Amino acid sequence: MRKKYIIRLSIEERQILEEMVKKFKGTSQKIRRAQILLKTDVDGPNWTDRKIAEAFYCRTKTVENVRECLVTEGFETALNGKQRAEPPRKKLLDGEQEAKLIAMRLGSPPDGFGSWSLRLVAEQLMVLEIVDSISYETVRRTLKKTE
Repeated sequence: MRKKYIIRLSIEERQILEEMVKKFKGTSQKIRRAQILLKTDVDGPNWTDRKIAEAFYCRTKTVENVRECLVTEGFETALNGKQRAEPPRKKLLDGEQEAKLIAMRLGSPPDGFGSWSLRLVAEQLMVLEIVDSISYETVRRTLKKTE
């Protein structure tokens, strides 16, 4: 099958990739992408997608995707991957609500309680109408992030 995206690496790009693979500098995904790009180079080894996939224990579709990404989006994106435009989930608390949560946690607990529990903090946030609803897990994540 004829390849749709032909890879010709410049001398600088090839040196960067070889250095990265040689020193194993970066994440495992980044190293694998570097290895794939080096082997797909027409002026280099020019391996087939199937041979590359077998050598680096990935799917041929992965090799095709890396090759396409290099041609369409550039060297840096092909090597590092795409960055998300937005986080996968919106934040449940804004900065002001987080500040109130932390201040409440640092204060003394209500009468009849020896210390703050996550469920008690969540309950008090709703009683004081800081938030409409909140789970104790959200409280835990917020406090863990800040402590």
